[in-house]
Amino acid sequence: MASMKDIKRRKESIQSTGQITKAMKLVATVKLQKARGKAESARPYFDAMYNTVSSILANSERINHRYLKSGETTKKAIIVITANRGLAGGYNSNVIKTVTGSDIAREDAVIYAVGTKGRDFFARREYKIAADFSEAINEPIYKDAMEIGQAVLDAFEAGEVGEIYLAYTSFKNTVVHEPKLVKLLPMSTEDVEKTEGSEATGLVEYEPEEEEALDIIIPKYINSLIYGALMEAIASENGARMTAMDNATSNAEDIISELSLKYNRARQSSITQELTEIIAGANAIS
Repeated sequence: MASMKDIKRRKESIQSTGQITKAMKLVATVKLQKARGKAESARPYFDAMYNTVSSILANSERINHRYLKSGETTKKAIIVITANRGLAGGYNSNVIKTVTGSDIAREDAVIYAVGTKGRDFFARREYKIAADFSEAINEPIYKDAMEIGQAVLDAFEAGEVGEIYLAYTSFKNTVVHEPKLVKLLPMSTEDVEKTEGSEATGLVEYEPEEEEALDIIIPKYINSLIYGALMEAIASENGARMTAMDNATSNAEDIISELSLKYNRARQSSITQELTEIIAGANAIS
């Protein structure tokens, strides 16, 4: 049985840890409220841009544009959005598993990392890291999404990659976060027809020509989806961290209760032993 000193030392250590996890939970809660507001504000634009481009493709016949054709290479760009910190439960690992569990082979994957956790994981497993935008996940703004979007579009147009994907965590509510792997380019009418609300009702007339219109619309579409994903990821990360720290705090409280019980039993045993020794000594004298 552990000594009273050992139990007391461990109890104090757990109490200190519990105070830290409780503080981290409070910080994550505040950040979650802020991030949730931003995610909800960005979502209407996010959805409207997706539906607009989907509608354009669904209502355009025999459209021919470089963004709608796969490149000759088998390389695939994957924008992977994770966190720069841990202590968020399975948040980071779930995004990583979504990528590694997909049909994209390691030799074909070209990672555009947003978040050091994902970057370090893929670097250790010898995936190609084409760019690192990890600073963007701290306080993402639309300019960050534009830079990421421009990087992957440049690679796509240069023929370095034939497809572009986005891996992130969709925020549903405080405790539900869904990792997703979304194909951004090339866009196809077949994919659009599977999307709810994208049924064609008539042909689209372009002004200016369709080439110029899509040159403007599709980069904005890519940027808006990346920005929306960044907002969703921030909210999901803080929601996951808040839940993880709440569980850690509850576990610390349970351990402290158990250690308090062990300490009281050890103390009672020690007192009983001392009383026994005193009585035995008194009997020996008499």
